[in-house]
Amino acid sequence: MIKQQLQLKLSQKLSPQQIQLMKLIQLSTQELEQKIQSEIGENPALENGKEITNAESDSDAYEENQTIDAQDIDIDSYLSDDDIPAYRTQVSNYSADQEEKNIPVSGGISFHQMLSSQLQNLILNEQEEEIATFLVGSIDESGYIRRSVDEIIDDLAFTQNIFIEQETLLRVLKKVQGLDPPGVGARSLQECLQLQLERKQNPSKAVILALNIITKAFNEFSKKHYQKLMDKFGVDEEKLKEVFEIVSKLNPKPGGALANTSQNTHIVPDFIMTIENGQVHVELNRRNAPELRVSNSYKEMFAGYKQAPEKNKSQEEAVLFIKQKLDAAKWFIEAIEQRYNTLLMTINSIVEHQKAYFLSGDEKNLKPMILKDIADKINMDISTISRVANSKYIDTPYGTKLLKSFFSEGMKNEEGEDVSTIEIKKILEQLIESEDKKSPLTDSALSKLLKEKGYPVARRTVAKYREQLEFPVARLRKQI
Repeated sequence: MIKQQLQLKLSQKLSPQQIQLMKLIQLSTQELEQKIQSEIGENPALENGKEITNAESDSDAYEENQTIDAQDIDIDSYLSDDDIPAYRTQVSNYSADQEEKNIPVSGGISFHQMLSSQLQNLILNEQEEEIATFLVGSIDESGYIRRSVDEIIDDLAFTQNIFIEQETLLRVLKKVQGLDPPGVGARSLQECLQLQLERKQNPSKAVILALNIITKAFNEFSKKHYQKLMDKFGVDEEKLKEVFEIVSKLNPKPGGALANTSQNTHIVPDFIMTIENGQVHVELNRRNAPELRVSNSYKEMFAGYKQAPEKNKSQEEAVLFIKQKLDAAKWFIEAIEQRYNTLLMTINSIVEHQKAYFLSGDEKNLKPMILKDIADKINMDISTISRVANSKYIDTPYGTKLLKSFFSEGMKNEEGEDVSTIEIKKILEQLIESEDKKSPLTDSALSKLLKEKGYPVARRTVAKYREQLEFPVARLRKQI
């Protein structure tokens, strides 16, 4: 049966410009530079406009579903010098010869390349060499093989058409575990420590004892059951302490340092903060303020189209293409300008809210601050503030900080004042670091000490903060 009905539906859609702006806001300084270069490469109507003087104009927004008629295009609007959107976003107190030209780079071979090069020094037949290469490829960035022997044998059969017994695989694995750095190719932390202790030259009695304990009583060792270890191996407290000192100097992640050498971990701050005469000044990193303009050659194309007495179909298609590229260039320039304004408004609001901290550098002066506080101040959406805070860094006299680190929940102390959870964590960290390591404080004891200092924090909350600070429980913090 056919029926007619009326249905009202309310939906919200983001325009292409809004989507583009959100993506640009989320980019870091280096990522923005790459995005600009990519956009210049894809859009011939967009050029670097450092040589153009400051000129501003407004252009009509282009909608994705807009129908363009070549006869309706106002060519004069694209030819006008007053309509060239070349926003000058560079800070005026920098000269042209101060342009940042250094790009942080890193080089060298990767961790797996280094291991593969060492395989050439091993005495292996053709099949063993293929197995060793496969094992090296199975090592993760920490230096471990996280797969069982049976899984590796199955993969060799299915992917490499190599059928071997477990004994053959373990023999080749033992040779791979002899590569540098010591401990690489281990299947567990226990095996990793064993491999490093076995590689010690001229081992002392303490090293032999450490190897014996790791091999036979790793569970008691990892849980720091000191008395059980002393009774089982017939050693006193001093010898056991020496064993723990030896093991503490071993590397639990033998591939960690080498795996990161080929990665660029240099952070380029998005904001630069300075203090002058007791006043906090913040500005965007000048690398974050490009100058762009619309291509002059595209204006000339429009001029030629205007002078043409007759317009054929190919000319109309060309002018439609040119208009789309011009509009795309204008949208991108406007999005860069909006990004500039959004970041500047956000950072100024954050600095104003946390002014006491930025003047002193003391984390105890950090006030409770959530995303909604900043969003309400600058009349923006919380998601926009989140995009800025989660991916932007600020260079301060106290180091380069992630904006997200300034946000925290708040609670009231016994005097009724609002204090940041960052302040509480800082005090908790000091309590744990200054405790007697032979008798570390439990979470309940830490909770009582915080209450004595005027911070009524429950034991469960103390446990949560302790885990966030990456401190283990009291038993695992105990030392001999």
